[in-house]
Amino acid sequence: MATQGSQSEIEVVVEASTTFTNNNQQTVLSIIILKRLLNTLNSILAKFHAGYFRISLSLGSQVLLWKTLNGPSNDTSILRHTLNGPSNDTSILRHVLHILHPTPFLVLWSLALFILVLLSLLYLLKCLFHFNTVKTEFLHNVGVNYLFAPWISWLLLLQSAPFIAPKTLPYLVLWWVFVIPLVLLDVKIYGQWFTKGKRFLSTVANPTSQLSVIGNLVGAQAAASMGWQETSIFLFSIGIVHYFVLFVTLYQHFSGGIQLPGMLSPVFFLYFAAPSVASLAWESIAGAFDIVSKMLFFLSLFLFTSLVFRPNLFKRSMRRFNVAWWAYSFPLTVLALASTEYAQEVKGSIAHILMLLLLAISVLVLLGLMVFTLFNTKMLLSDNDPIVNLLNHLPRPV
Repeated sequence: MATQGSQSEIEVVVEASTTFTNNNQQTVLSIIILKRLLNTLNSILAKFHAGYFRISLSLGSQVLLWKTLNGPSNDTSILRHTLNGPSNDTSILRHVLHILHPTPFLVLWSLALFILVLLSLLYLLKCLFHFNTVKTEFLHNVGVNYLFAPWISWLLLLQSAPFIAPKTLPYLVLWWVFVIPLVLLDVKIYGQWFTKGKRFLSTVANPTSQLSVIGNLVGAQAAASMGWQETSIFLFSIGIVHYFVLFVTLYQHFSGGIQLPGMLSPVFFLYFAAPSVASLAWESIAGAFDIVSKMLFFLSLFLFTSLVFRPNLFKRSMRRFNVAWWAYSFPLTVLALASTEYAQEVKGSIAHILMLLLLAISVLVLLGLMVFTLFNTKMLLSDNDPIVNLLNHLPRPV
């Protein structure tokens, strides 16, 4: 009996020791996994920058484009009117109507929202744990312009939101939340352009500077949808005046200006993005695609054509995939969006063909970028990122 009692005690001790060892191993393993996850997150945050919001800009503008196409216009969509007008091809019409079913639009809007929330959370974490690099980005002549991109993306999604209508309280509150940071950045950047010697516009101007203009114009368009005429004119005035000043400055190419690396050449597409957005913003204010909107649209179309006939400008950037490729999509989408409004106003065959051509290019470019991104996820956070290299190697302003 005594022997049996001692054996049972030994078994209990062995089982308890084994359980403790297993629990200890599980704890150590959990700590190791947690450390690896934290190291991975830290590595991602170290390479992450506001330039990644190019992706959300592209998706947000594409959602707004398809909402505009699928939206009512005299009880028909713009694209239905277009196809029924010149061609009257019912088979094409049925195919287009199938594409314009609400479900794909909701899926695309949800995807755009998910990507934007993810990017915003990553940048918020970067602000918390890598504040010095964020400060460097804010002080840099190129990096600071991409700080407009998240707020522009949110405004685009707000305008295309299927669940929030303009002139409602949620829309109003969100508009203020997204526009106030834009105005604060305006005060900071535009003030430096003519008051701070080392940051005069002639020395800091570069194609990405047009993002500041686009922010004001998108804010004006969103304000006009709420019926805020004075506010929309205020934002439009700030944006369009600084755009013309910036446009002339960039055309002159001062020797002391910033020279962008070849990998960032896709940002030259912002040249025709700004007037495209301006034409849409003015249409929202004026209530019609009038002469001013047409002039801005024609300017953007001319600049787009000028860039298309200079492929060598983009040859170096196309050698290897990088996130800068996403800079192609947003300008093409807003140009296509402006062409839909122009075609609706003009109602001519040439305008309709131009609209369909730009729509096709916009969609194909976005689909191509999504495919390249999926197959090159390891290159999204490349050590040879052009923005990171600029922040690390170009002279920092004081």
